[in-house]
Amino acid sequence: MIAKHIEKLAPSGIRQFFDLVLGMPEVISLGVGEPDFISPWRARERAITALEEGMTSYTSNKGLLVLRQSIANFFEKKHSLRYDPEEEILITVGVSEGLDLALRAIIEPADTVIVVSPHFVAYPALTEIAGGKVLYLMTDPKEGFKIDVQKLKELLKEDPKAIILNNPANPTGTAYNADELKKIWKVLAPKRTLIISDEVYDELNYEGKPVPFSSLGKEAKERTIMLNGFSKAYAMTGSRIGYACGNKEIIAAMTKIHSFSMMCASIISQVAACEALKAQKEVVQMRMEYKRRRDFMVKELNRLGLYLEKPQGAFYCFPTLRKFKIDSLEFAKRLLFEEKVAVVPGGAFGEGFSSYIRISYANSFDNLKEAIVRIERFLKKL
Repeated sequence: MIAKHIEKLAPSGIRQFFDLVLGMPEVISLGVGEPDFISPWRARERAITALEEGMTSYTSNKGLLVLRQSIANFFEKKHSLRYDPEEEILITVGVSEGLDLALRAIIEPADTVIVVSPHFVAYPALTEIAGGKVLYLMTDPKEGFKIDVQKLKELLKEDPKAIILNNPANPTGTAYNADELKKIWKVLAPKRTLIISDEVYDELNYEGKPVPFSSLGKEAKERTIMLNGFSKAYAMTGSRIGYACGNKEIIAAMTKIHSFSMMCASIISQVAACEALKAQKEVVQMRMEYKRRRDFMVKELNRLGLYLEKPQGAFYCFPTLRKFKIDSLEFAKRLLFEEKVAVVPGGAFGEGFSSYIRISYANSFDNLKEAIVRIERFLKKL
């Protein structure tokens, strides 16, 4: 009864592992990529008020115009990047729906899509669901898990329909600066390949300012579908608000699918998101605290022999287990059951990364310190 391409699809390596965590007491979870902060009060207060005002209806399929205008104003003020809120912005149910819509809007059967690996679990899965074929661009830890433009040139010979970029990246925390993105664009510019740029961690960049890929020039903007949202930087995961910005033809196609499959995002969440854009002070405070946690975790993990370079963004560490000669799935299961610390096996993020684990530092500083104590105790048993 099940479609063959869905039946063959592997379940999420993250969610599959964390089914084990549910119901286990005293577990310190360093796995799920969810902020431990609460959404800014002004956003929560506006949502409460909206409910009291009886705002419980559908919105336009595109989303509330006032939210689209606020997003457009935000990018124009911060990045001198202009999007028409009427035709070039779509409000989605989280960034994941935005990615799904983008892929379904552009992929014909057998089209290929480049996925930079290690990668977020949804990238290849949603590509295959949309009928596409995945071309993996493998990155090297010695190069900071960044794209090798020569490898990219080779893959572009297959005329891929799109490339999915993640900046900053999950699971590695890799972030690209303007010069690095320009080198990537120089290779992409002569081709027809579209760029799907997942920038949901853009405000969690600790070494420099975020650089939207679409800010690299008029043609780059025309060929880029920029995906972003409020889950990470604004600690609004449960609100499920994302957005897509791009040329009007692609946004119109995505909106068409969205109108049949989802209708619109929650009006209460959209109202809250509009207010959250004004909470930049809280965003800065959260970013500073994440940076403090990152510095602590990198120092301690390297001390323990779980080596890694300092990630530039997001809230993940991706250390290697090579010193301990143990598979990441075995490591993660034993660490969970023996010391009650949950991490994600690196194999969830692509073949060839089973000697890595992903550790999220989106947890309290006290919990991170206790987790290090438990991890150190565990490593002494290996």
